[in-house]
Amino acid sequence: DAPEETSPDDGATSKVVPPSGRPLEVLSLGEGQGRNGVYLASLGHRVTAVDLSPVGLAKASRLAAERGVPEANLCPVVANLEDWTPPPDTFDVVLSVFCALPTPAREKLHRACVAALRPGGVVVVLAYAPRQAAVRGKRAGGPPTDRLIGVDQLLADFDGLEAVVADEVEGRLDEGRFHHGVAVTARLVARKPAVIETEGGPAELNQRARCTN
Repeated sequence: DAPEETSPDDGATSKVVPPSGRPLEVLSLGEGQGRNGVYLASLGHRVTAVDLSPVGLAKASRLAAERGVPEANLCPVVANLEDWTPPPDTFDVVLSVFCALPTPAREKLHRACVAALRPGGVVVVLAYAPRQAAVRGKRAGGPPTDRLIGVDQLLADFDGLEAVVADEVEGRLDEGRFHHGVAVTARLVARKPAVIETEGGPAELNQRARCTN
């Protein structure tokens, strides 16, 4: 079957990297059917796309093939994000678009994502904010109330990163059947300091992500 949603979330992907930028190692959490990961892979970036659904990731792979994306640019990983940990010091970008988890699992994963970023790396998060519960009557979607997350919580989760964008906005989503209607979203774009301290003094890390399940 074809993916129900194929258009990328411009509010998130536009903050990852300009189209003319160098290829990056990108981790996409809760990728679903590929709308964001395939788009970024089509720009030449190497995307590790993690999702619980093998069906969704199979659709993502088909979408990538249809769009002529090199197979090496999209690495689908079937995993439960409640107990999955990304490898440290591996990614230039961590992208999370409407990936809703229970609070303990979310906090654990977000801390691991800080460690997974290379120095100078960026995390980009879009999440349904707590005020989303008040607009559900306007045909808005969103996860259960206990999985809504505000910008203050995101800032706490990604403590140690330098916030570039941190706000909550209300608007309309029109990104397919699963993301349509009035939405209140928490947005965070935050950068890891470019130089880290080691026992021998400041150092920069430079590893490459490998596609592994």
